[in-house]
Amino acid sequence: MKIGTIIISGILLVFVVIQLIPNELPPVKAENPQDLLKSDLISESVGKLIRRSCYSCHSNETEYPWYSYVAPSSWLVAKDVREGREALNFSDWESLEMLDKLALLDDVVIEVQEGTMPMGIYTWMHPSAKLSDEQRIAIIDWAEEAMDIIVEEDEEEWEEDAE
Repeated sequence: MKIGTIIISGILLVFVVIQLIPNELPPVKAENPQDLLKSDLISESVGKLIRRSCYSCHSNETEYPWYSYVAPSSWLVAKDVREGREALNFSDWESLEMLDKLALLDDVVIEVQEGTMPMGIYTWMHPSAKLSDEQRIAIIDWAEEAMDIIVEEDEEEWEEDAE
């Protein structure tokens, strides 16, 4: 046998064997009553942007593409979704405390402004998730306005409780 055939056979064998290593993708939940998009805090147009560019990693509504089921890419997808949901899960938005919401919205502003979200590798695989400058500005403006609304609502609640 030629050395090239042995190497290719070895690579194929390793590829087949790694498919047997279990990998649990984070679960998908269709019903998310605490979801940001069900709140009055976000417009339909910005909601569509966030759903398209953010929800696969930052919600319980992940849409797993075919490569999510093939190792070793499945390991990376599972890791990214787990980390994305830990950092910010829009599906749990209404259950968050006010200060947590403010901190997360501030993070959204920074990440979108700096262009680190959505991640480059994600937009490379999902070009429709890439945000134009105008779309980035729309998300940043929304996040800043949402912070103001949250603070105002909290002040009103505080004033009502004080009476």
